[in-house]
Amino acid sequence: MQIESWDDIRVALAVARCGTVSGAAGELGVHHATVIRRIDALETALRARLFQRHTRGYALTEAGRTLLAAAGAADERFAQMAAQIAGAGDRIEGELTVTSLPELVDLVMPRITALMQRHPGLRVTYATDVRLFRLDAGEAHIAIRGGAEPTEPDYVVRPLGRLHHVLYASEDYLDRHGPVGDPRAHRFALPGPDARGAPYMRWLQDRIGPENIALIASEAAAREAVIRAGLAMGPLPDSLATGLLPAISLREWDSTLWLVTHVDLHRTPKVQAALAALRDG
Repeated sequence: MQIESWDDIRVALAVARCGTVSGAAGELGVHHATVIRRIDALETALRARLFQRHTRGYALTEAGRTLLAAAGAADERFAQMAAQIAGAGDRIEGELTVTSLPELVDLVMPRITALMQRHPGLRVTYATDVRLFRLDAGEAHIAIRGGAEPTEPDYVVRPLGRLHHVLYASEDYLDRHGPVGDPRAHRFALPGPDARGAPYMRWLQDRIGPENIALIASEAAAREAVIRAGLAMGPLPDSLATGLLPAISLREWDSTLWLVTHVDLHRTPKVQAALAALRDG
């Protein structure tokens, strides 16, 4: 017999305390499917039923009471040890990796900067990449994602806000070309393949051809140069759009932003401090 993870026992403790899967999932901040999977894995490892399932919830069996009595005492000792090691949870330092969409730098970096000022012991990696970093593999502590709500069962997901996309142009460009009615009458400076899933890119996909694209550049500064020269319109961070005019922005382009962490790291002081800074900044 081998128990693969102490987390399985922690989940069983939560179910025993709450009496229901949904209650335990809420207490742990995980998906209810994760709770069921861990309980099933623990019972398989022990070759014993720990809970009697019924319509009102989960009740401990005799085997469950035996395990949970010992596990509860062990969990308390682990919590005391962890508090001692972490200095009662007060130290916020070490490596912190935050991954985000490239266009969110104006939103995210002032908040990260404030976090670093409050906690100078932090060493932050800010990674902007369209690739979805695997939080379960330790590739990042926090991910900021846009679009549909992430549904991975071991992820803790909270809304961050709304992302508003704007295509900017110079006054000279709009004087010469007029407002955007038919996109095929205009030229665009667009990001590279890393932004192909952006709502405005999906909207433009069937409305323009290769002849409408003046520049493709992942670097926002490169797009800014072409847009300011009056050669095209395109998306820019607000910090680079001073003096330019919003040429087009549609409500259907708006998308929800999500703060995503893995359940195993979500409650650590470092991650909690970062989440608070990102939410409240």
